[in-house]
Amino acid sequence: MSTSNLTKTSPRDLWRLIVALALPLLVGGLGGWVTAGPVQTWYPTMIKPSWNPPPWLFAPVWTALYFLMGWAAWRIWRLGLDQPAVRRALAFFGLQLAFNLGWSLLFFGLQRTDLALLEIGVLLALIIVTFVRFRALDRLAGWLLVPYLLWTMFATALNAAVWGLNR
Repeated sequence: MSTSNLTKTSPRDLWRLIVALALPLLVGGLGGWVTAGPVQTWYPTMIKPSWNPPPWLFAPVWTALYFLMGWAAWRIWRLGLDQPAVRRALAFFGLQLAFNLGWSLLFFGLQRTDLALLEIGVLLALIIVTFVRFRALDRLAGWLLVPYLLWTMFATALNAAVWGLNR
């Protein structure tokens, strides 16, 4: 797919950028709202592995990841919603965003580390599909998702460890 559409920037593109950045940041905000209480009350009582990151690290990492996700989605959106491959790629992007929020609801909201572990496996698969579809359309858009994929792989291992240590 040609990325010639990505060399021109119009006012419409700037509006799309705002929307593309806002959507994942909104999902992150909702996830943060769900986790705010349990992070202070429930999560500190859990047995965690020695490699559990410090609590202050999560918010800046996730903010950066949501920004990268939005930037990637914007690059794909700019290629044109008239193209079926673009619509499919963005549909997978939206689906993985929903699963991203779903993990927060399961892990922190419902405190179901077991169900969250199953759900994050599906999330990982959706991120991989999104990466492959984005990369086929625009290399940079695909690579912008790699930090998110790597962090989610780490989060999967952490979820598994917390579940295993607290069964």
